[in-house]
Formats: sequence, structure tokens, C-alpha cells
Amino acid sequence: MQWYFWLAYLFGGAFLANSLPHIGNGIAGRPFQTPFAKPPGKGLSSSKINALWGFFNLTLAYTLICHVGRFDLYRWSHSLTVGTGMLVMALISAFGFGRFHGGLKP
Repeated sequence: MQWYFWLAYLFGGAFLANSLPHIGNGIAGRPFQTPFAKPPGKGLSSSKINALWGFFNLTLAYTLICHVGRFDLYRWSHSLTVGTGMLVMALISAFGFGRFHGGLKP
């Protein structure tokens, strides 16, 4: 398998993890940080923007995981690569957004 397939799976996992808080806050009707807020990443965007941003991230994740290479959920190396991307993005988000929402402190 080509090296860029692994990179696509890694970033697909990151986009998948990033979609979750945005979709969740959008569905719940709560504002949350997005790149479109002022200041970017610190200000709050509406729940509608979060829902749209979350589904955009989900679409990117789907494209990178399901349409690059031949992803096989039952191959541990494929699933581990997507899971690693998710874990890295989850930790980045926890430290980045934790200071706004009372989570982890850097």
C-alpha cells in the first residue's frame, strides 16, 4: 500500500474526531468555537455554523477514509491509523478548548 494512503487515513481520523464536538453542539443548539468565529478558534459560532462545519469535517473524513486506497475496517493497521488520527485530534482539542470550557489545562 502507498504511503499516502496511511496519511489519508490518519487525517481522516482527525477530521472524524473534529466533526464530533461541532455536530454535537450544533444539534444541542449551543454555540461553540469554529474557524469562522471572531477571533478564530476563540470566539463562538452559532449552532447552525457548527452543524455545517461538523458535517463538512465528516464529509472530509468519509472521503479520506473510504475513497483513498482500500480501507478495511477489519485490518488492525488501517483501524489503528484512523484511531491514531482521532486520538491526536482529540488531545489537541482537549488542550485547546479545555481552557474555554473548564477542561484540561495546558
